[in-house]
Amino acid sequence: MTATMPRNAGAPGPRTGADVRRLRDLLRSAILRGAYPGGHLPGEPELMAAHGVTRATVREALALLRAEGLVDRRQGVGTHAVGEAVLAPLAEAHGMADPVAGSVFDRRMRPRVLDRSVIPLPEVAADRLGARSGEPCLRLEYVALLGDEPVAVATNYVLFPEAERLRDVPFVSDWYALLAEAGVALGESEFVLGCLPADAGTAGLLGLAVGAPVVTMEQVIRAPGGRPFDLAHIHHRGDRFLLVSRLPRASARG
Repeated sequence: MTATMPRNAGAPGPRTGADVRRLRDLLRSAILRGAYPGGHLPGEPELMAAHGVTRATVREALALLRAEGLVDRRQGVGTHAVGEAVLAPLAEAHGMADPVAGSVFDRRMRPRVLDRSVIPLPEVAADRLGARSGEPCLRLEYVALLGDEPVAVATNYVLFPEAERLRDVPFVSDWYALLAEAGVALGESEFVLGCLPADAGTAGLLGLAVGAPVVTMEQVIRAPGGRPFDLAHIHHRGDRFLLVSRLPRASARG
């Protein structure tokens, strides 16, 4: 049996909140993946025709993207994407795969160190790492920069003996490059992902408005023998840093 499209398929109908949300999501995906040459979005008539929506729907969707800081609209100029996003394979973000050429983890980032000091290990961090509260640890906090733009802020609590190796090694690129240069081997990496509104401090570090959504990541890194040695709390801009996960199906259902 052959499916047939409704007679009015593609014709703009009454505007709905769902239409605006769907168009916003489609355009955001295209913007973040660099689908528009030079960052210049199609005009309103082109978007209306391509998506079968009204002019009001197009304008509301673009207004949402502008409020997110993804586009800039100017009379007589059109709509342009603001900034660029990078795609990071999840295995590389974990530190469990060598970065491919050109990857954001291929020494493209640089840190702005906020704190690099030995402190007593906080109780909550001790629980996550299976260590004693109050024992010495290295707290290394930094803003990750891509070019001149901040994309993430991270606070790491590193146990000794790994902390000893990291104390004086120059930090010039990303976290995993630092671990490699310090001779620290990785065995396992775990992420807990979430999303929170940016507080004033985080917003200031990342160049966001207070309350803007940021992706949160709590990471625990283990040594090859399974011992946890690093706890990190990471906040990154979801509009500039995108995690990509791709896995084959392990087995067919019986």
